[in-house]
Amino acid sequence: MLNNFLNILFPETCPVCQNPATDHKTAPICSDCWQSVSPYEGPICQKCGKPLVSDVSTTCGECLEDEPAFSYARSFGLYEGVLKKAISLLKFYGIKRLSKPLSDIILRIDMPRVDAVIPVPLHEKRLRQREFNQSALLAKYLAESLGIAVLLNCLIKIRDTAPQVGLSSKDRRKNIKKAFEIRRTEMIEGKNIILIDDVVTTGATVRECSNVLKKAGVENIYVITLAHGMMD
Repeated sequence: MLNNFLNILFPETCPVCQNPATDHKTAPICSDCWQSVSPYEGPICQKCGKPLVSDVSTTCGECLEDEPAFSYARSFGLYEGVLKKAISLLKFYGIKRLSKPLSDIILRIDMPRVDAVIPVPLHEKRLRQREFNQSALLAKYLAESLGIAVLLNCLIKIRDTAPQVGLSSKDRRKNIKKAFEIRRTEMIEGKNIILIDDVVTTGATVRECSNVLKKAGVENIYVITLAHGMMD
């Protein structure tokens, strides 16, 4: 009944297929398009989760050369199609109600046993502009579902970096270097942590966050993201 009432007051058209979006929980994306979101099931690097061309290798060259501080990273799907559209609507258009169904998608990943969830933070300037951190919203719902704590004021972004889009892998690492710090180390020392973000591409940001967390005494870090984006 609530859905019907909302559809009368706020009719929406799905931006993917142009059909009516009748399920308000996932609107403006319709339920058919939402149900089409599927996991990536191809070969991946067992360390960073990067999609690989062949399943013969189990670790990518980058992880062999420079092993990340996290135990492993996993993404639900690829940053394309309906999943990309949903993340974009949440992140850039402020449709925050999508954070709950997107967090439900994350729960389809096999979750490790951890003590807390930490979102990749935004710098305070970027947070004021956007008015919310999409990764923090995902972390909130994920933590509620897992029955664990979400730590929002522990990992802090102290430097307002340039956007990573368009930068090479090397430049992304340089851009994000020393951009994060830990406050209240007693909250995370000796703990197992999920580090959550919406999208990972080269992994520069989650690598830098993991380095800082590891130095602060975190036992194990597991990076979980909605989607893996590929460099152009």
